[in-house]
Amino acid sequence: MKPNCTNVEWQGRSRCAVCEIRNSVLFSGLTPQELDAILQPIDNLHVPQSAVLYEQGAAAPSVYTLRSGILKLRIDLPNGGQRIVRLLRPGDVAGMETLVGERYHHTAIALRDADVCRIPREVVVQLDRTSPAVHQALMQRWQRSVDQAEHCIVSLSTGTAEARMARLLVMLGCSGNQPETMPSREDMGALLGVTTETASRIMAEFKRRGLVHADRGNEVVCDHAGLVRLAQG
Repeated sequence: MKPNCTNVEWQGRSRCAVCEIRNSVLFSGLTPQELDAILQPIDNLHVPQSAVLYEQGAAAPSVYTLRSGILKLRIDLPNGGQRIVRLLRPGDVAGMETLVGERYHHTAIALRDADVCRIPREVVVQLDRTSPAVHQALMQRWQRSVDQAEHCIVSLSTGTAEARMARLLVMLGCSGNQPETMPSREDMGALLGVTTETASRIMAEFKRRGLVHADRGNEVVCDHAGLVRLAQG
């Protein structure tokens, strides 16, 4: 059955045994036979850019592994503001709060077109009982998620606004090799804790200094070495 989230497309059942990133996701320790026996309920979903995968405060029946693209995790603040607290890349896991019976803590939105596997909570609970190695890997991944979130917060909230913007662009893979799709200026502001206007001003300054070269739309080519030097400030 297709998910209720607007614009998210159901792509069929997952074929975990032949997944190209199997070694980096939750179930890398399972044999093909175990995958076939246990993981049948897993669905493939395509999440177009800007589409919502799940919303903060909603019931959390599933956990998600990201196969391609980038997801942003956004918190809606009591004062009406928003803050992006983490970026997820292929191999990362979203919605692990479901495993302790809690509602989703964030709103997950595709920053770039994303493909995910939707894994019912019951599947992971069953693995907890039948495969201690997978359970241990899950706990390690959960701790890694906490570590990554802390690193993201520290990296994007300390230092000058220009240094933080440089770190963000480096984090998103901006280089001189090929154009990369960047977040909107509004999203950049939410990631850095600055206004949209400030994010726009910094990007304009980076372009003037040759650190960023506009290609088309939000796709840019960057002076990676120059951004790294600035990010260290």
